[in-house]
Amino acid sequence: MIIIATVVFLYYTIWTLFMPFVDENIELHNFFPPRVWAIRIPVAIVLIGVAVVGSFLSMVMIKSGRKKRAKIAAMQAKKK
Repeated sequence: MIIIATVVFLYYTIWTLFMPFVDENIELHNFFPPRVWAIRIPVAIVLIGVAVVGSFLSMVMIKSGRKKRAKIAAMQAKKK
């Protein structure tokens, strides 16, 4: 996992930091997508990540609220 993360980091770093300074006629540019994707891909990953985390948190909060309501209802039924 660390190796994959390192390779992705190095690829992205070379793509975004070094390739703008390399002549566009060099064949090295064929290994990288257009620079506009250097922004679009991370933005998409962040948006998907926020959506997944938000969905998880909302599910946990809904389940917690249901448990609290059931507990309160059980206590009120016990008092009667």
